[in-house]
Amino acid sequence: MPVEEFVAGWISGAVGLVLGHPFDTVKVRLQTQTTYRGIADCMVRIYRHESLLGFFKGMSFPIASIAVVNSVLFGVYSNALLLLTATSHQERRAQPPSYMHIFLAGCTGGFLQAYFLAPFDLIKVRLQNQTEPRAQPGSPQPRYHGPMHCAASIFQEEGPRGLFRGAWALTLRDTPTLGIYFITYEGLCHQYTPEGQNPSSATVLVAGGFAGIASWVTATPLDVIKSRMQMDGLRRKVYRGVLDCMVSSVRQEGLGVFFRGLTINSARAFPVNAVTFLSYEYLLRWWG
Repeated sequence: MPVEEFVAGWISGAVGLVLGHPFDTVKVRLQTQTTYRGIADCMVRIYRHESLLGFFKGMSFPIASIAVVNSVLFGVYSNALLLLTATSHQERRAQPPSYMHIFLAGCTGGFLQAYFLAPFDLIKVRLQNQTEPRAQPGSPQPRYHGPMHCAASIFQEEGPRGLFRGAWALTLRDTPTLGIYFITYEGLCHQYTPEGQNPSSATVLVAGGFAGIASWVTATPLDVIKSRMQMDGLRRKVYRGVLDCMVSSVRQEGLGVFFRGLTINSARAFPVNAVTFLSYEYLLRWWG
């Protein structure tokens, strides 16, 4: 199995993460807290009370873990296509695989990524939801002092299974949506690239951006449930499972609850995934 696919996935994922994390923090707050009136209100309040650094809460752990998570997604996807079609990344430009193969490979990558991502994503969401400003004498202290303290606290208070809280919702979110993600990207690249050639930078940017939007439009309802399940148990357990969380959320807030964070998810998805795919494609070409 080509190691380059995994390394390229790691580097491109890290680039996309740094670009998109501030938007992700706002998205998580909107999905899990009801104190904000919208995106602008959330952003202003984070900046006023937590400074610019408030937008980057919880980023250090994903940066450290992106080597595992994103390399799993891109590496498994490319190698699953290799097994399904017996063609390498470069050969697929001349012999495009079927959309069914792309979808199955994307779903496989999404399923396995969710398994590795669950503990890292849980810690990220817990840290992003801490609204306390930077530690100052006499000011309220945050519950968690950093990612390692957060992981240790969850392990002590909620047991080993606590580190996988929300994992089922994460798996249900990522398995089909990453199939859609890669179908959108490969389809747009194939449509706007002359046969047998590599897609241009502009094509990769546009295809990657729209792939990100398509996947997040599909993923947002379960992303809301995932985030709420991850915050469940912080003080008292509210939900008995994924279905109970969905029913309870609809009863209390209506069907609109499933679309919380959709606007900022879409706005974040285009530049982040455009840069991610551009980095990925050019790293593979450089190594190829």
